Order: sequence, then C-alpha cells, then structure tokens
Amino acid sequence: MYGPYCGRGSDANADCRVGVMDPVSDEPAMDCNWFAVWTRSRQEKVAASMLETLGVPHYLPLKSEVRQWSDRKQTVHVPLFSGYLFVRMNPKSDGRLQVLKTPGIAGFVGNSSGPLPIPDRQIEAIRTVLTQRLECSALPLLEEGDRVRVATGPLAGVEGFLLRGNSISRLLISIEMLHKTLAVSVSRDDVEPIESTLRLTRQSESCLNQASPNPTRSGPCLGMAS
Repeated sequence: MYGPYCGRGSDANADCRVGVMDPVSDEPAMDCNWFAVWTRSRQEKVAASMLETLGVPHYLPLKSEVRQWSDRKQTVHVPLFSGYLFVRMNPKSDGRLQVLKTPGIAGFVGNSSGPLPIPDRQIEAIRTVLTQRLECSALPLLEEGDRVRVATGPLAGVEGFLLRGNSISRLLISIEMLHKTLAVSVSRDDVEPIESTLRLTRQSESCLNQASPNPTRSGPCLGMAS
C-alpha cells in the first residue's frame, strides 16, 4: 500500500552513496547527511526523476491512495509529505548547487545558516513504516504523550511519542525539519518507555513526593511546574 521512490546515486556522488535508502555502497561517508528540499507545486516526482538522472541520492516517500472517478476506481501513488523530498549529500561539496539547479526543486529546508540535516533515524523510521505497509498519515508536528520505543512487531526499534486514545494508540514519529508528524497505529503492549524518559519521570515523582507544603521553600528540582 505504501512505497518509496529511491535513487542510488552515481559515480558523481559516490562519496554520498551510503545511506538507509541505498543498497549500493562503497566506503562509509561520515560527512554525508539527509536534507529536506521543498519542491514546486506537484513537482515531487519530476524532481525525483531528475535527481535520479543526475545521480543524486534521494528519497521520495510515496503512499497509495484509491481515487474514485466517475466510471472507475484507480490506485495512485502520491507523496507522503506533499511538497517535499529528501536528498543525501555532503553540504560542503558541489552537490548542494547541483540540487538547487534541479528542475522542480525550489530550495532546501533550513535557516539563515543554510540547510539543516535530518537525523538518519527519522528517515529510517519513515522507511520502516512504508516497507511494512502500515496505515499511516502525515499530520502537523506533534510531540505529545510519552517518549517510547517499539519493542516488538514490525516497527521494533522505532522511537516516537505514544498518543493514547480511547480505543487506538498511535506512535507519533516527528520530522522536525518539515514540521510534520507521521502517525501510526500501534498496540500499547508493543512499546516500552525510553530509559531516559523513565528516569526523568521517576526523578520528578521523587521530587514531588519530597516537596514541602510550604510554597516559598525552594527544592532541588529545577524546571518543574508548581
């Protein structure tokens, strides 16, 4: 139901071939990172095709949707994150200018200092969800609930926030650079608290238990709501 559009890259970008989307690799390239680029309206696939031709490693996550026409239904593949795709490159090389000159690409996602890298684990999480053909949806950026790691099942190892509902729990995978969240339904039995979060929770509980009823007394815990 879901599938990625991935490019391998060519000898022109051999130093950036290594990545979770690329089954072909030479030597690991520590200076290469994933970056998000935004595209012109409805030009995601055009830009991905041009990057493939140029040999630029890239990743365009796609999902399948069933469209109802007047006389038939048709399955189409549309970008998971409308208006965006990902490229892997060394920002200090000429690859940045090559990407900017690619038809269909409007620019990099970043700030006044330049493009900002996206952690490999976030790209890997997207790929895992799509590879497993799990139902998912792209939402505005959310970071609610407990920080957890999936311990069992097809998403084992993926981290995110657990949003509990009355009947469904969702794992929220945040892609900060896009201000987007990938939401996937999970079983509460399949997730476990991340240790750092668990320690912080226990520390907070301990501080609350030790707190004095005198509101003017200062305690050893910082950053806690009164």
